[in-house]
Amino acid sequence: MHAGAQNLKPLHVLNGPNLNLLGTREPEIYGRETLKDIEALCRETAQGLGFDLAFEQTNHEGVLVDLIQRAGTDSSAFVLNAGAYTHTSIALHDAIKGVDAPCVEVHLSQPAAREAFREISFVARAAAGSISGFGAYSYVLGVQAAARLAKARAQQD
Repeated sequence: MHAGAQNLKPLHVLNGPNLNLLGTREPEIYGRETLKDIEALCRETAQGLGFDLAFEQTNHEGVLVDLIQRAGTDSSAFVLNAGAYTHTSIALHDAIKGVDAPCVEVHLSQPAAREAFREISFVARAAAGSISGFGAYSYVLGVQAAARLAKARAQQD
């Protein structure tokens, strides 16, 4: 654990379907950064805030539920880009509501400015907050927010 982390658990960054294709998938919407580039940004941000970081991606909804449940016990807070599951998965909503660690929702694009079906976020209804529309920087802001939530909770305990 890094200095200043006050014995806090790591932050987790969880990524849903198709995010493994970043850099080549619709770069006009999602940018040219790869998921590996975003992971490096998240690690650098977390380390600067005194946190270790776990970073994972899956294309499978049930696996993402498992990752959320694990983050609920193994992390101080977690960042979630659920991809398209954001707009379809009550299971993810329920998983977030069922764990103790706070969740920060992130998106590279601004879903509300896109297709009508992207206007609803089941994740946002369960998350502590949402950050979207800033490309890869959305993740930096998400990690910063998660770190703040984790530190604030630790001070209350």
